[in-house]
Amino acid sequence: MTDSKTTTDHKTIRRWSEERKGVPSKVVESGEGGILRIDFGEPEEGLEKISWEDFFKVFDERKLAFLYQDKTADGKMSRFNKFVARDGS
Repeated sequence: MTDSKTTTDHKTIRRWSEERKGVPSKVVESGEGGILRIDFGEPEEGLEKISWEDFFKVFDERKLAFLYQDKTADGKMSRFNKFVARDGS
C-alpha cells in the first residue's frame, strides 16, 4: 500500500470521491446524522445517498478527518478511505 493522507478540506474530499465515481452516503440504521460513507457504483444495502451539504455538516459536527489513498502499491487508482477523529480533538 502506498502512503495514505489525511485531510479535512471539503474540496479535496469531494474531488477525490468524484474522481472515483463515489457519492456521499450514510448508514441508514445508524441514528442521528448517520455513519458517513463514500459509496462507489451500485448502492450498498443499508446505505442512503445524501447531499454533500448534509455530508459535510455531519463531518464537521463530529470533528472527523478523511484518511485516503490516491494510488495502490501497483499504481492503480485507490478507493481506500476511512473517517477518523481529527488530531487534537
